[in-house]
Amino acid sequence: MPIIAVFFGIIVRMFYKEHEPAHFHAEHQGQQGKFDFSGQQTVGNIQSGTALRLIHEWTLVHRVELETNWSKMKAGEPLDRIPPLE
Repeated sequence: MPIIAVFFGIIVRMFYKEHEPAHFHAEHQGQQGKFDFSGQQTVGNIQSGTALRLIHEWTLVHRVELETNWSKMKAGEPLDRIPPLE
């Protein structure tokens, strides 16, 4: 599963051949979650309020890039790295 971003100990990935609705996966300190493109955890066990806030903020800043990567993933194309949260 390609890593598309890393920031503040959070690893963001997108699987190939995923199912709708559009989403990405994040990992923080061994905990994993699935997030929609509004930055809300839909499945998973990431419990750190700070990590959840950072993922949400990053998602809002990079929503267009996430949508572009989702389209690329569906087409079987290589995914782009997305800049980290600064």
